[in-house]
Amino acid sequence: MTVNTAASETRYTTLADQLPSFISSTLLQCKRLPSLPAAALRVLNVARTADATCSDYAKAIEHDPALTARVMSVANSVHYLRTAQPSHTCFDATQRLGLDVTLATVLSFCLFEDDHDAHSRARFWQRAITAAAAASYLAKQLCPHQSGSIFTTALLQDIGILALQKAYPADADLLYADDRSSHQHIIQVEKRYFGCDHTLVGAWLMAKWGAHDELINAIYHSHGSLETDDMAAVCLRMSGPIADAWLSANPSQALADVLRQWRTLPTFNNWAVDGLLAHLQQTLPPLSNALGLSAPCGVDSLALLQNAQQLLFEHTLSLSARLDAQYKARETLLNDYAKLEQRSRIDPLTKLANRAWLEEQLRERFHLCLTTKRTMSVVFIDLDHFKVLNDQYGHQAGDRVLTHFGKTLTSLIRSGDVAGRYGGEEFLVILPDEDADSAKCFAERITRRLQERPMARVDQKPVYVSVSIGVACLNDGGFGNEQELIDAADQSMYFTKRSGRGGVSVYGH
Repeated sequence: MTVNTAASETRYTTLADQLPSFISSTLLQCKRLPSLPAAALRVLNVARTADATCSDYAKAIEHDPALTARVMSVANSVHYLRTAQPSHTCFDATQRLGLDVTLATVLSFCLFEDDHDAHSRARFWQRAITAAAAASYLAKQLCPHQSGSIFTTALLQDIGILALQKAYPADADLLYADDRSSHQHIIQVEKRYFGCDHTLVGAWLMAKWGAHDELINAIYHSHGSLETDDMAAVCLRMSGPIADAWLSANPSQALADVLRQWRTLPTFNNWAVDGLLAHLQQTLPPLSNALGLSAPCGVDSLALLQNAQQLLFEHTLSLSARLDAQYKARETLLNDYAKLEQRSRIDPLTKLANRAWLEEQLRERFHLCLTTKRTMSVVFIDLDHFKVLNDQYGHQAGDRVLTHFGKTLTSLIRSGDVAGRYGGEEFLVILPDEDADSAKCFAERITRRLQERPMARVDQKPVYVSVSIGVACLNDGGFGNEQELIDAADQSMYFTKRSGRGGVSVYGH
């Protein structure tokens, strides 16, 4: 789908660049991703307008006969047909359903029609409509002029989860199988597993559809901090935890935990929890019915609030301390796991990527370039006379040289480049989307930097090193795999060595 404006196209490109390469490649190739027809995008733009009317919604919907039929069908269902006269026009149907139910019906029909049988997706959609109803209620208290657009944003804030479920069905079923997992825990797991979380994927998907920037940005930041002066953002970010508590197997305990975390917020006293829960109790059954979902088990909002407040009162300081200790222990375990995973990819001396991670990255990027008709270059670097340096100054000095050279490479590469230690005194840099000329310029910056700065000091005397560099670009040879590309750069590096060392050679030039 082509985005609507230059600004939208720039936003899409920016978000696409933030996605890990294997994620963007899979998403772009996935034929099962949810998509929005033009009529649904028009409805989203109507929802963005603060003073949108039923007539505005009806006009946007009527462009799509199937969408119109769906809205009419819901409006004329047993749940909504309270009179003997069915709705005969889209305007009548929209008026009968109300704006929020109309919007939810439109998006359900376009995005989720085939997903209600799967437990994880039914759970996803139940959370979406619960969060939307909660966000809309809060907005009417804190920022009334934005309540319509906030309902939309809350409804779509986790659309990235659906995209990941479509692109990685087996993996996603494991990641999202536990209904008890908090969204913060889900985000941590997503970042470890995918290298990004569903808010980035959701924002990217909305930009791909051509949605307006306010909706894209709101989804991207939907799980941010509540400590902000942006009341619309506060309403959106509160809606998810409220939905999780409402749908929890133990809603009283879950709500008590939410209230305990929020009671110090300056906005906390500005909205009534009992009114919010009563609103959910009244609103969710017709929404669930309209979308063909089984409604959550009936919740008595008054009893829920009383039980939650009682549990909140019973939380002693010692219990809070124990909970905090448990959270810290879990964070420690997660951090330890992340560090172990990081160590498996990093060379301990230079802090650059190790050979195994380099080769894995190059393999992925090589195949991505072949499928997307992009290019890349590799730069193979060998420190000159390194054995002589070790013999003359000792291995500790040699290690200091390698460490300092690793820091030098890190300072010269861009975001998206990958630099690593290939073995001994050999290094490899992967430069995505760079041709041979720009890769050569990068290599020459390395040689100049080494001429300007020593890599170690021995007895207060500076130790300068030179390097022999070989460059190979994917455009300059019929390379069958990534190893042939490395071999070409390696051959060019040896040509530099035979030509006197301390320079740069480019394969095929």
